[in-house]
Amino acid sequence: MAADAETTEPGMRVGPTSEFSLFFRVLDGQGPSLRAALLELQGTPGYRPGDYGMAIQTIHEARFVLFDDDTRLAFITSFDGPWDAYMEDFFTSGPTLALFDVIFRHVEGYDGLPDLAAVRAFVLGAEQPAAAYARNYPGTVKEIRKAQRVSAAFQQVLDHPQAAEALAHPALQPLLDEAAD
Repeated sequence: MAADAETTEPGMRVGPTSEFSLFFRVLDGQGPSLRAALLELQGTPGYRPGDYGMAIQTIHEARFVLFDDDTRLAFITSFDGPWDAYMEDFFTSGPTLALFDVIFRHVEGYDGLPDLAAVRAFVLGAEQPAAAYARNYPGTVKEIRKAQRVSAAFQQVLDHPQAAEALAHPALQPLLDEAAD
């Protein structure tokens, strides 16, 4: 659902997941400093490639893209739940807010994020509705992480030396069929 006069919730939803895209103009001469800040963010625990401990646990992915010779910045993300809940998580997750402050200070229209109203106004001022949004998998981040834990636990069962007898039960055949995939 795109934002309109009745609601302040930007972006589209697919199942339990919402998305939004923000586009900013980089302050004159700030491209190199912004690029350095983004590189620093990429090296922060939870944001490094392969880390999955982001402060906002509902985020599926988030990316920053510098373009037009480092004069424009895009922030594109998808997350579980409604936009208002995401904004609240963003504003109250101290480490995330501080990290993003270091980035956004390089763009036009940024005066800090002193309160939730300022966060909302800043985001809504930069948001552009998606023309289309699709996902290739169902589920929330929480459900996906649980499925990964269940899969790892089932693999441990399969690897146990005494598992063959227990796994011979017909009720477990659907699990074995899926595990063979």
